[in-house]
Amino acid sequence: MTNDVGLAASRLSFTTGSPQINNVGAKLNTTEGSKNHITRAASPTESHYYNFDSIKMLLDEDPATLIHHTIDNFNIQPDKLALSRINESLSTIQQSRELRIRDAENALRKLSRNLSTLSSQHKETVSSHDSVSHAAEISELDTKKFRIAKAASEVEIETERLEGELETLKAKLADLEMQGLEGDDQARREREADDATILQLKIYRSLGIDIEPDEAGNYNKAIIRNTKKGDVHVVNIDPKFSRFFYANYFWQTIQT
Repeated sequence: MTNDVGLAASRLSFTTGSPQINNVGAKLNTTEGSKNHITRAASPTESHYYNFDSIKMLLDEDPATLIHHTIDNFNIQPDKLALSRINESLSTIQQSRELRIRDAENALRKLSRNLSTLSSQHKETVSSHDSVSHAAEISELDTKKFRIAKAASEVEIETERLEGELETLKAKLADLEMQGLEGDDQARREREADDATILQLKIYRSLGIDIEPDEAGNYNKAIIRNTKKGDVHVVNIDPKFSRFFYANYFWQTIQT
């Protein structure tokens, strides 16, 4: 209690400006053996004791009333509002900090998973990689590449040659189409003069005998027409009979 009163008196000395209160510390005397006293530290190693009853005599009002009025003179509402705003700001900052920490932790976990996956893939790739077989495969692929390039060049050259032959054949085809199926007269005459088979067929045809070839091109069928009687005889030529036999048979058929 005495300490509270002394503290209140000290506060009154610099808040109210009262001469009586300002002189409290100066007029208080201390006596050894005093029962009721308060302590005011004059220095770290020195203490003075003041008589509590002497304080009442020096003050016009009760110290408790003075202390109450002094407390009422303190305006702490702005400080309370400032502290409230500070607390709100601290709470907002704390929430924002916790949110950023959670986001950073989530990103860190995601990056850790990606790092683990990539590390596993890298280890698997490194373990499965064989430098010797890789070099051999590269060499083989280079050989194939040069071989394919050479083949492509040869194909290009062959294509140009075939295109030239195609143009030549087209020119020949156009010439043959202009000559027709029998060809020109000179070629036809040369062919008839050189081909004995054609001459024989012409002789047979002049006698009324047509020789027809089979699918293989062999002349094994003869059609004999008798213009006098209007008859037509079909004779299949068999190799087991001689040519003399067929010549006599054809002649007899024509005469009769």
